[in-house]
Amino acid sequence: MAASGESGTSGSGGSTEEAFMTFYSEVKQIEKRDSVLTSKNQIERLTRPGSSYFNLNPFEVLQIDPEVTDEEIKKRFRQLSILVHPCQDFCQNQDDADRAQKAFEAVDKAYKLLLDQEQKKRVLDVIQAGKEYVEHTVKERKKQLKKEGKPTIVEEDDSELFKQAVYKQTMKLFAELEIKRKEREAKEMHERKRQREEEIEAQEKAKREREWQKNFEESRDGRMDSWRNFQANTKGKKDKKNRTFLRPPKVKMEQREWSSQVTGTEPSPCYLPSCFEGLILSSHFHPNIE
Repeated sequence: MAASGESGTSGSGGSTEEAFMTFYSEVKQIEKRDSVLTSKNQIERLTRPGSSYFNLNPFEVLQIDPEVTDEEIKKRFRQLSILVHPCQDFCQNQDDADRAQKAFEAVDKAYKLLLDQEQKKRVLDVIQAGKEYVEHTVKERKKQLKKEGKPTIVEEDDSELFKQAVYKQTMKLFAELEIKRKEREAKEMHERKRQREEEIEAQEKAKREREWQKNFEESRDGRMDSWRNFQANTKGKKDKKNRTFLRPPKVKMEQREWSSQVTGTEPSPCYLPSCFEGLILSSHFHPNIE
């Protein structure tokens, strides 16, 4: 009986202690939930340094599990949107309207993303990939420990630590996807800029060609007149040059003594062209030439 009573008391004590720990855990969770369900804390959480990467996971923005229903997502959105809304009706946010606006935009973006079933599936795929990566890593570590003859106990065996590891890996995956998205957008923007510059250059080139053609057509008459004047001047110069070339040789007056020797008279002036001088002298000194 005593043994039975002691056993009953001991069992009852263990059950009471378990119930107390469960109650304590629930109370702490409620306190934690209530502590973040304030405007100031939510705005701080959603705009803290690095929030651009923390807020990539819409489930983390809304602080809900991936398994929740669409109705629960809508309910959570209404709660957070009221807390962080920068509207003038909420006096507690007027002193920090800019941060409140950023926080509200993060909540609104997460809510709209989860309403899109295709986008929601992509988010769930990333979360699942993070979870599978952690599970694979834990499995490999335990395999290595077993191979080394050590206890196969790792810190991720604790459910909370496992969730933290999944959270970190998931955030890393979201960050990598975001970086790749920004790089892709930057590349596309650079390509659009290059194409636009080429289009502008082609337009300017076509404009310059049109202006040149227009000026060419407008100056056609002037060029033709200049060419006609040039041709006329050139022809006049050629005619003048030809006339000068055909001038006859100048007549040279020379006195010859041979006339007095032949006729016995006084020499008289003889006006002959110089080209006949050689012929006359040849006939004088050569008797055979009459």
